[in-house]
Formats: sequence, C-alpha cells, structure tokens
Amino acid sequence: MIKVEHLTKYYGDFLAVDDLSFEIDEGHVYGFLGPNGAGKSTTMNIMIGCLSATSGRVSIGGFDIFEDPDNAKRLIGYLPEQPPLYMNETPVEYLRFVGEAKGLHGEELNSQIEGVIRQVRIEEVKGRRISALSKGYRQRVGIAQALLGSPKVIILDEPTVGLDPLQIIEIRDLIRQLGRDHTVILSSHILSEVQAICEKILIIAHGRLVAFDEPDQLERSLLGTSEISFTTDAPPERVRSILSGVPHVFDVKVSQPEKGLVHARMQTNAKDIYDTSREVFFAFAKRDIALLELNLKKASLEDIFIELTEGSASTVQTEATVPAAESEANEQ
Repeated sequence: MIKVEHLTKYYGDFLAVDDLSFEIDEGHVYGFLGPNGAGKSTTMNIMIGCLSATSGRVSIGGFDIFEDPDNAKRLIGYLPEQPPLYMNETPVEYLRFVGEAKGLHGEELNSQIEGVIRQVRIEEVKGRRISALSKGYRQRVGIAQALLGSPKVIILDEPTVGLDPLQIIEIRDLIRQLGRDHTVILSSHILSEVQAICEKILIIAHGRLVAFDEPDQLERSLLGTSEISFTTDAPPERVRSILSGVPHVFDVKVSQPEKGLVHARMQTNAKDIYDTSREVFFAFAKRDIALLELNLKKASLEDIFIELTEGSASTVQTEATVPAAESEANEQ
C-alpha cells in the first residue's frame, strides 16, 4: 500500500531523513516511533505530500506522491497532532466543508458525513459548536474528517495527546476498529499505547530505520536481559548453589533483608523468560525448598526503544549539529 524508497531530506546542511526505505502492507495498524528530532514528523509530512523530499520516492497505492499527488492524496486521510478544526462550526458543518474540499457533493457527501459521524460515535454532539466540545470529542471530529473520502490509509499523529484516561481508551478502541478496514499509521510517544494497539512497529532514529517488526518479534530478537527475583527461606549459600545449575541465569545477587528470609535477583537472556522461571521453580521444588514469592520483570518496548535509538547515535549524524530552535522548527 505504501512504499518508501531511499527517502532523503536535508534542511540546509542538516540531514533529517537519511536514505529511508520501508513498505507498509494493506490492512494493518502500524506504530511509527522515534525520539524528538529523529525525522519522524518530516517523514510523515513527505508521505502525505505536504513536504518535498531532497531525493527518493514515495508511492501510495501505486501512485507517486510527487508525480501524481492528486491520485495519491485521495488514498490518504490525515489527522495532525493539532486537529485543523473550525471552532465556530458544528461537526456537521465542518465535515461538510472538508468533504467538499475533498470533491464530495450531493447525496454522496451527505451519506459519508452520516457514516463517519456514526463510525466515530459523535451523533449526540454533531449539532453543537466544536468550541463547546471536550478534547476527546474534538479528536473524534478530527478523525471523522480524515475518514471522509473513504481513504485506504489513515495517518494519525499523536491522536491521544492531552486526553484523559477514559478518552484515551475510547480513541484506542476506535483506532483498532479502523484497522479492520483501513491501513492505519499511528505516531505516538506513548510506547505502551503503540504496544497495545499496533500490529507492527517502525522505529527510526537520526533519520534512519532501526527496527521494523511485530512487537513480539522485536521483543524476542532485540531485547537484552530480563529479570527474575524470588524469596525463599533457604540459606544464601544453598540458593547460590542451586542457581548455579540453572541455564541462562547470570548476575545472581542474594541478600537477606530480614531474619529467616532470603531474596535472590538474577538476569536472564533467554528468549522465553517463562521457560527460565520454570527451571528456577523446579530446581528448588526438587530439593523440597519453597519459593515464597516469584516475580518476573520482562524487558519492555521502552527498553527496545532506548536500546535502538541510543545505540544508533554513535553511527549517524546527531541533531546536536543543529541549533535546538532550528531542530524543533524542522520537525513541525
């Protein structure tokens, strides 16, 4: 559905996007991650045709965004971080304006307005001024305008910023529903959100693609160590002896925080932390030693993000070469 080939973007002497290439298939929810200044917003603005590229190619559904922008843009619905709403209008009035701008007229326009209003569930507020709506409802109106024209691709930039917890849950549910009929690209700084919603994740750092895979695959292939800890009443030396025979366990730390109890903490680089925890459990059970408490701490998407984005810094140009104000302006 979307093909990005050798995309490069310079702002003066600063390289914001560095020979970026990836393909996005139809019918999935993709997470697009990157630290501030990574080139994420620049890439998205090029993909939707709002920004030119220094070199490279972007095609949407087979249409080149630079050479055939009209056909390419018809396939895209876009919600920027700040929804472009007209506060003095009602959702119906605003959606009619957007629909006409997209070339919709007459019965087709009326039908699509009714359809997107139902889809984002704003029927009860469709006649109120947008200025009187909560931020959650305004965000829904913004998503509704992105859906007009029946685009195949929906691009959402930070769609839950500033929402309360209940509104965030509602928008996440809506995004999952959109993923059934559209290709959705979700940009977010909330890593848990991306992990909860997205089927595949792209991570860029310093303008380069550093990871592109399913969340579980990223976890298995890129994470370093996870942690296992437990409490027992066995002597410390006995605990160390038993753990020495458990595979994939290292950096064992044993302490005696209170009389009669021993706390052990260890690292594991096994692909499946549950297999290792099972080994630990049965190693003690075979010796009739009880584990009074067993805890697992799996490395998270945040760990992946930090490892990949910090690890790439030594091999590529950093934004330290550009004044901070200029770097911020470039990402707008």
